Amino acid sequence: MKYDFKKISDSCVKCGKCIQVCTIYSINQDEVTSPRGFLDLVGAYQRGELKLNEDAKNIFESCFLCTNCVDICPSSLNVDTAIENIRSDIADKYGISWYKKTAFWLLGHRTMLDILSKMGYVFQTCGLVTEKSSKFDKSLHTKFDLPLLKKERLFPAIAKKSFMNSHGEYIHNGGIRTVGLFIGCMANYAYTDIGEGVLNICKALNINVDLMKKQACCGAPMYFTGDFKAVKKAAKFNIEYFEKKLEKLDAIIIPEATCSAMIRVDYLHLFEDDEEWLKRAKNINKKIFLATEYFYKYTRLKKILAKKGISEEHITYHDPCHARKMQGIYKEPRELLSQNYNIVEMSDPNKCCGFGGVTMQTNRYNLSKKAGQQKIEMLNNTGVKIVSAECSACKMQLNNALNLAKSDMRCMNPIELINFILENGNE
Repeated sequence: MKYDFKKISDSCVKCGKCIQVCTIYSINQDEVTSPRGFLDLVGAYQRGELKLNEDAKNIFESCFLCTNCVDICPSSLNVDTAIENIRSDIADKYGISWYKKTAFWLLGHRTMLDILSKMGYVFQTCGLVTEKSSKFDKSLHTKFDLPLLKKERLFPAIAKKSFMNSHGEYIHNGGIRTVGLFIGCMANYAYTDIGEGVLNICKALNINVDLMKKQACCGAPMYFTGDFKAVKKAAKFNIEYFEKKLEKLDAIIIPEATCSAMIRVDYLHLFEDDEEWLKRAKNINKKIFLATEYFYKYTRLKKILAKKGISEEHITYHDPCHARKMQGIYKEPRELLSQNYNIVEMSDPNKCCGFGGVTMQTNRYNLSKKAGQQKIEMLNNTGVKIVSAECSACKMQLNNALNLAKSDMRCMNPIELINFILENGNE
């Protein structure tokens, strides 16, 4: 059954609450690209009053899918799901750019991606230059514009060796519990300190770790672009793989909000009309957690960190859209970080950073850049040097925005900050 655009369009009462929090509307103040504007258009599309031409394509690709509108809507209308489905129809009509198709194919073929990442590490400085580096990671930008890489765009350097290829399948820490680790593509190939941090935390907690090396990409890049065929292939593989692994695992933890939300929430939307796979997706959800969520709720990590004392470092925390709004997770990372860091809250910590997915980063980069600039104003007002976010997409976007603003502030995953305390704090 095709998605019922008319039903969600007719359910909107046009109260306007969504407009006040809409990321794209805050940039261009255009009612057409506001949540209720989007819903009017999807309704017109189903009634045959709107053709999916280039203008419509540009409109629906301008949404950041931040879910602010869903969060504040009195009826909790899933505007994001409607837009994701109409993007699928647009992809069916216009196709998907060759460079996006190539990237999605690579995300579905890890062996080839491993080979290319090794080549990329060796040759990345030929076309790229180091912009900023720290003891935690290195960032680069290109010397010229490419379809997926903008000349001014800061992005993470490729690691010399991927995280999963740096370890064996199973890491025994002498514990009675074992968790699976879904690492996410960006943390596997670029932000490898996130994975290393998870391993060190689990070691401190005597929790064994299964790296689940056959895991596939969660499918988020394809889902937000409208390539539903590729998403379903990845989702079905992961569900079957997780089912088998969870027979022996206590939980699967994910230190990436986007990956976690994709698997826990968007898989349910994806299989809404497929009873068998919807049921299977719901069943695995019971044992899947965002990393800080699991460590806070089910381990003694908070007590261990409390013994390390408060550092002099002041930090702020950015709530990834896929953590706070889609999964209701915002207290957990703060509870853990506050044991060792002084947290200075932003005026609006859950305002979207502006990453918005592959299409926003390529075809609509000007919008992403503007959204990032809005966030930087809030960050600068805190007066801190570190902003934390449990999402590599947010980390990349915020570091890019900070670089454009010539700020020396850096974004780090809370797992990295917690691990730094474990390695350097005093009892």
